[in-house]
Amino acid sequence: MADLLVGVDTGGTFTDMVLLHEGTFSVHKVLSTPADPSRAIMEGLRHLGVLDRLGVLVHGSTVATNAVLEQKGVRTGLVTTAGFRDVLEIGRQTRPSLYDLRARKVPPLVPRSLRVEVVERLDERGQVLVQLDEASLTAAIETLQEAGVEAVAISLLFSFANPAHEQIVARALRATGLYVSASSDVLPEFREYERTSTVVLNAYVGPLIDRYLARLEMDLPERSTLRIMQSNGGSISSKTARREAAR
Repeated sequence: MADLLVGVDTGGTFTDMVLLHEGTFSVHKVLSTPADPSRAIMEGLRHLGVLDRLGVLVHGSTVATNAVLEQKGVRTGLVTTAGFRDVLEIGRQTRPSLYDLRARKVPPLVPRSLRVEVVERLDERGQVLVQLDEASLTAAIETLQEAGVEAVAISLLFSFANPAHEQIVARALRATGLYVSASSDVLPEFREYERTSTVVLNAYVGPLIDRYLARLEMDLPERSTLRIMQSNGGSISSKTARREAAR
């Protein structure tokens, strides 16, 4: 019998499923399990009776979005080029109340105390102006470890043109067992604020998504494929989503 395609969307109250089989759609709804959305998904698949024939499960989820809105991401640090630790707070000139002297800014996902600098510098073409200083990297890692962070974002100046320094930093951090997200992997594009804020967001929710999808993968039949919906309407593999949750 042909493998089946199932789409699932987990909401705060209900988990909705759509089954495509031989050109015919079937729908099913179960109560969500917010503490672990994968439980509702597995319950729905069992109700549909498709576990033994499941080929592809395409999953839309708000787990990452909810974590950001509720400020329930993990304790996150940021490693950046010396002199650029405040990019997250400086942001861009475009803001809702440009001339309001009493405007209240939303606190960044990484407080200043968890933003550390390393000595290094590239130019806009990716040429090395200052080699990465190993002593400053060691000090940065020690600071983050002492602060008890679970995830670290890396955003070095002009790394989109040359990721070599970010790769060195990432390897050193991963050796400590931390969840690491490098901007040259997540968003290798120019504009420092956009790249930094994106990689910080990725690190902030990354461990949550990684653990959630790992549980779901373990529960699904081994022969099935798990795909994750993106905000652009496409889908990516579960493996990619676990690394790049911000997508």
